[in-house]
Amino acid sequence: MAAIEELAKTGTAEVPAYSISANRAIGNRTVTIGDSHLFIAEGIFAAEIAQWCQELGLLATAYALHRPRLVTFVRRLTRDLREHRKSAGVLIRRGVTLYHTDREVLARQIELGCVPATGRQIRRAISNMPA
Repeated sequence: MAAIEELAKTGTAEVPAYSISANRAIGNRTVTIGDSHLFIAEGIFAAEIAQWCQELGLLATAYALHRPRLVTFVRRLTRDLREHRKSAGVLIRRGVTLYHTDREVLARQIELGCVPATGRQIRRAISNMPA
């Protein structure tokens, strides 16, 4: 969370480079947003820090991507197989588990203050934000 605060204040932050196949951070990398005062923090755990970001005045909006579970399953599996993130068996078992918990994950994100929206709705809203 310190990296998000640093990025928002200075436009640059050192963040961990994570390897999904290795299940660990494998180094660091520098993220720079230039002159922009907006950036997108995304991922399954982004909702967990939305309130903290709001309290610090760092949050424009928090969205939870809402799309059909089957679409999410297929897209995730395709990406993970293409990127060789884990063995195919592990990815399929993990994907099925995530498929079955998708509704609970979305409900938790909403509970944490995220607005459920489709990808198209999110892109439209972001494009209307001042740069």
